[in-house]
Amino acid sequence: MKKYFPYIKDFVRRADMVLLGLGIACSLYGIIAIASATKSYSNSAQYVIVQVLALFIGIGIFVVITLIDVEIMAERWMALAVFNVLFMSTLIFFGVTSDTGNKGWLRFFGIGIQPAEVVKITYIIIMAKHISYLKEYKGLNKVTSVLQLLVHFGGIFVLLLLTSEDLGSSLVYFFIFFIMLFAAGLNFYWFVAGFASIAVVTPIIWNNVLKEYQKNRILAPYNPMIDPKNDGVNWQANLSKMGLASGQLNGTGLGQGKQSQSNALFGKHTDFIFSVIGEELGMIGALVVFALLLLVIIRCVMVGLRSKDSLSSLVCFGVAATVVFQTFENIGMCVGIAPVIGITLPFFSYGGSSLFSMFAAIGLVSGVRYRPRPEMFRSYHT
Repeated sequence: MKKYFPYIKDFVRRADMVLLGLGIACSLYGIIAIASATKSYSNSAQYVIVQVLALFIGIGIFVVITLIDVEIMAERWMALAVFNVLFMSTLIFFGVTSDTGNKGWLRFFGIGIQPAEVVKITYIIIMAKHISYLKEYKGLNKVTSVLQLLVHFGGIFVLLLLTSEDLGSSLVYFFIFFIMLFAAGLNFYWFVAGFASIAVVTPIIWNNVLKEYQKNRILAPYNPMIDPKNDGVNWQANLSKMGLASGQLNGTGLGQGKQSQSNALFGKHTDFIFSVIGEELGMIGALVVFALLLLVIIRCVMVGLRSKDSLSSLVCFGVAATVVFQTFENIGMCVGIAPVIGITLPFFSYGGSSLFSMFAAIGLVSGVRYRPRPEMFRSYHT
């Protein structure tokens, strides 16, 4: 056993243990909230056990991803792209429709897998590789380069909508793409042209791609007439707001929330775990959630800014973008200012796929830090 100590010591020294610690802290906090949210369920212990096991597996995933050089993964972008297409395509034949309306789940032997969460990690790597290659060898701001990237993103966006009908995941991917382009230094006029194009394309997607329930979810927070009695598409958001309001500063206490313990709030241990925390632990508990996730974002950005090359930097910014979008969209869902589109709260929400994805994501960032840095940076310890 002693012969492994030097390797363990070296890993602890070089890996981003701060990021791992933040991920574990978020997950443990989430497990406490999940235990409270599922207290009234007949099989409540099962949820806690599954999430604890998922945490341990997630830590293992973090270690493995840290040890694999992101450049080696990026060099195999074609294999990763084929994997993405094949894995997402399985939803066409074996996809299970969830209670939220999308067909984004595979279920085998009672175990649920969400391919979009897995593909998100490989998508970050492939997109970072593509952007960094164009930036270094072709010129990022050339028309041909921008068109290539648009075709690349358009392909994955359409693949997500066709296979899983998951609008939430599609928006996460779009935000990752947007932040990566911004971080890579794409000229401002391309963003102006892009948003103008979105304005033109949106009505086409709205009328020909989105289904009625998806449209209602998008409009509901801003149009009371979509669900005037709050007993339809606004049901979850309305109960969530009631719970958050009753929590006030200190909360009602773990296991004591009226909404969180009533079973009326669907998805309280998954998409609406923030509502449970806000009701039972109050504003203080909710601010702790926000602070922890903000630290994760800041750490990812810091590592990205100090990374040795464009590829590594873009991977870090892609991971940061994932946490940013999911955090603000999920909290926005819970407070009623954003559409309810099935976005989980990173590290906190119940579910193995989500937790594995997040630990793999921060593993990518840790792997960037794990690599030897250029001489000019080696005296600087992060």
